[in-house]
Amino acid sequence: MATPTKTSNTGGNAPFLVPTQVEESGPGTSVKVAAVAWLVAAVYYFFQYVLRSSPSVMLPQMSGAFGVSAVGMAGIVGLFYYGYAPFSLLAGAGLDRLGPRKVIPLAAAAAAIGALLFSLGGTTAGSIGRLLQGAGGAFAPVGAIYIASEYFPPSKAATLIGATQMFGMAGGAAGQFVVGPWIAGGLRWDTFWIGLGAAVLVISAILFALLPNPKPQTSAPEKKIMRGFYLVFKNPQSILCGLIAGLLFIPTTIFDMVWGVRYLQEAHGFDYASAVLRTSMVPLGWIIGCPLLGFISDRLGRRKPVIAGGAALLLVCLAWILFGSADAFPRYVLGLVAGIASGAAMLPYTVIKEANPPQFGGIATGVVNFLNFTFSALLGPVFGWLLHYFSGGATVMQHQHYQMAFAPLLIGVAVAIALTYFLNETGASARRKLST
Repeated sequence: MATPTKTSNTGGNAPFLVPTQVEESGPGTSVKVAAVAWLVAAVYYFFQYVLRSSPSVMLPQMSGAFGVSAVGMAGIVGLFYYGYAPFSLLAGAGLDRLGPRKVIPLAAAAAAIGALLFSLGGTTAGSIGRLLQGAGGAFAPVGAIYIASEYFPPSKAATLIGATQMFGMAGGAAGQFVVGPWIAGGLRWDTFWIGLGAAVLVISAILFALLPNPKPQTSAPEKKIMRGFYLVFKNPQSILCGLIAGLLFIPTTIFDMVWGVRYLQEAHGFDYASAVLRTSMVPLGWIIGCPLLGFISDRLGRRKPVIAGGAALLLVCLAWILFGSADAFPRYVLGLVAGIASGAAMLPYTVIKEANPPQFGGIATGVVNFLNFTFSALLGPVFGWLLHYFSGGATVMQHQHYQMAFAPLLIGVAVAIALTYFLNETGASARRKLST
């Protein structure tokens, strides 16, 4: 076995090098068991993204059933992130403390109950259901990333984390590309949510049956967890990772997955089916971009150039989507390229794990997820208010209203590019330099 090499990073001045591991899975877990565990957790992540993205294709139907305006309905849908962000922290600590089998199936069951409550309609049941969907859904990416980093070598870290996000965005694409035609074909919105809740309950049972048992814990686990939170939050690199990921995720989580269909219908005059197809290209691009950019980063042995390059391409695409001609490029190309480029938002998930002590891998993933989606939780209502303000409360909004409301997204992506400069390089090239 190779001798572990590491450099302390409690002050954030140098990357904490993940110990060199043999090309095997973790203690007591075979490679096949680890692969199956990762796969079933990734499948749950797929369904979590279906929960997250599908409301965008049925906002009018749900607005009528809930008795609220489109902006009000967007606010209820955005409650997902108010559950998702704080429970990301609990997810990381719970995985480090108890292991995946004791927490991920229970979280999936909570998300399923949330979907069933959401199907009842009404602001109270819908709001509670959406919060439960977010709280339970937070365990999906944190759990899959935890398994990928715990039982596989660090040389595969960015690739596997990118592949994890690929499953999630496949669910995001399905929530728009597949669900949209179902709704257009006459499927009732509440019937869809009942079926989705039942499917996630089945996934919960499968997760419980197939996930591995936790490893034995050391003494004083509570003190260890609190120390983990202290070290991760104290590290400036952790905060940078959360800020960069959050700024790069917002164009997807708020613009595309909440307002994308309405934007294309109202600002560009597309029919419902065409608008759904175009918005679904963004998560489809993630399916390609997340593993691709992770693979490129692992091959280069560097994280920062790939993050900055992907963010720069996203900035260009987003600017054209808001201010350029909708017919300047072949159909679906712009959304697809934007999705591929925004796959760079997953690389901070790799960086934060490499920049913190490896025994706190679950906590580190939970922290970056918390910081990331706190942006979506806080800014979702802000963008809804901006649209309402610039449109003067109009029922149908114009192109210029969307441009003024969402122009700050461009500033956010530019800030993410600037912040990347202050990241410490944690890729394999940095590990080799510091170990020689």
